[in-house]
Amino acid sequence: MSVPKGKRGLSKMEFYHNARKLREEIIKMLLRDFGVRDKIRKVRTEENLEVTIIEEYPSWIITSLRDNIVRILRDLIANITAGNTIYPTCADELRLRRHYQDMAIVNCEQLLQEIQFCADILPVKLEKFLPYADTIEFEIQLLKGWRKSGNKLMQKINQKGGK
Repeated sequence: MSVPKGKRGLSKMEFYHNARKLREEIIKMLLRDFGVRDKIRKVRTEENLEVTIIEEYPSWIITSLRDNIVRILRDLIANITAGNTIYPTCADELRLRRHYQDMAIVNCEQLLQEIQFCADILPVKLEKFLPYADTIEFEIQLLKGWRKSGNKLMQKINQKGGK
């Protein structure tokens, strides 16, 4: 008999699934250029002619922000994958795994900062970025939980006398 979806707990790999979902959602936003739209306004000249003025947002800033975010997302997935491929049997392996876990948390913090910067300089309402920030904060909590689970492994390794 299966457990209803609403009553299920988090899977052991929830940090990985959430990171992949986060990456997909943010990439979709980047494909839409953060939702930035050119500013179009109409003015009347002295001759009573209506002129349309299109003010484009500089594409170089969109490209720069997009590249930074894509790099951070790639590094996040790479660090999670690297950390998850190590099943520690000694303290050195556990330290290496923890390093990758720490770097994944750092990537999340970098992503939050980059999204905050986007919200500061782009002509887009802050509300558009809030769901991404919430998902990133959730990912940080998941990663910290994963990292904390290494404490039990460390106790086992210490009991066995592994260095």
